[in-house]
Amino acid sequence: MPKIATWNVNSVRARLERLLAWLGREQPDVLCLQELKVTDDEFPRVELEAAGWQLAVHGQRTYNGVAILSRTPLEDVIAGLGDGVDDPEARLLSVRTAGVRTVCAYVPNGKTVGSDKWAYKLEWLRRLRAYLDRTADRAQPLLLCGDFNVAPEDRDVARLEEWKDTVLCHEEARERLREIMAWGLVDTIRLHHTGDGPFTWWDYRMLGFPKNNGLRIDHIFATRLLAGRCTGAYVVREERKGKLPSDHAPVVAVFGTE
Repeated sequence: MPKIATWNVNSVRARLERLLAWLGREQPDVLCLQELKVTDDEFPRVELEAAGWQLAVHGQRTYNGVAILSRTPLEDVIAGLGDGVDDPEARLLSVRTAGVRTVCAYVPNGKTVGSDKWAYKLEWLRRLRAYLDRTADRAQPLLLCGDFNVAPEDRDVARLEEWKDTVLCHEEARERLREIMAWGLVDTIRLHHTGDGPFTWWDYRMLGFPKNNGLRIDHIFATRLLAGRCTGAYVVREERKGKLPSDHAPVVAVFGTE
């Protein structure tokens, strides 16, 4: 699996033309998508399969839905956290492809600190750590990719004073993300970028992108076995520009062979 990407596409139907064009240019081997905003039946399967992609989809209308696209066959496709909790939101999908288990996650936003949605976000992150404990092996190649709606550190926020007490930067959410990382995961971007950013999300409102009021909330995490082979990681900032962009930019990690 030389190149993996993750992208909150913010409606796969609205962004289909952009998505197909970007896939043609970037040529990833695997792509994790979040915020599909379509059911499984509404997903543009015909167009993507015609472009040569194998697909796993866990869809949902309105705000949720995740998918994994791969150039190689998908095996062991599992949707959801599988912990017996009655949770209708489509936020997790796991596959095995090219010998690597890939998990695509769309963590709840949380809306406002102290709200019911905030409590759901913190609990969902706790459940994600329990999911790794229960189902995965840190000694094996595994990728956890997606929109985590958490900027892990202050350097991941362009304007800290504006965001520090929000759901994207709050210390409780950061601590839950650290607990997930402590399971045995490495942040691939931080293997190759030590300064501020690179940012992955800019609000549509208040000229967020032109003012570069960004946050790094989309991540590709790898077990140490894979992280040792990561030769590069970057954000495709150009995809936030132009006609009808998502408010997120794709994140890409490149891996060498063993």
